[in-house]
Amino acid sequence: MEVLQTIELITNNLAWAAKTIGDLYKSRWEIEMFFRDIKQLLHIKTLIGTSKNAVMIQIWTALITILLLKVMKATAKYGWQLSNLVAFIRLNIFVKIELQKWLDKPFDDHSKAPPNCIQGVLF
Repeated sequence: MEVLQTIELITNNLAWAAKTIGDLYKSRWEIEMFFRDIKQLLHIKTLIGTSKNAVMIQIWTALITILLLKVMKATAKYGWQLSNLVAFIRLNIFVKIELQKWLDKPFDDHSKAPPNCIQGVLF
């Protein structure tokens, strides 16, 4: 059974249908939530560049980063909160581990090398 909810929106555009205005508000809210995620999760407070190209690069980079984080969260067997996942990745960014195993069981010991791992000699 579907529950309907009434929402009152104030607008001075009387030419558009109520559904159109509601969809516009919904889209705007999703944009606000995206920028909230960027500011809170990625700790991006200000845009570094001011040119159109610099801003676009920063927004695309943030989009790709959020997308990758959400894919990792969705594929993990462990019930990550997105903020916790970001914090744990920051702490373990330079640790060499198998990512999927770590995402599934973050508190297990993953420091052992795989049994058939052959390390090449550089010098």
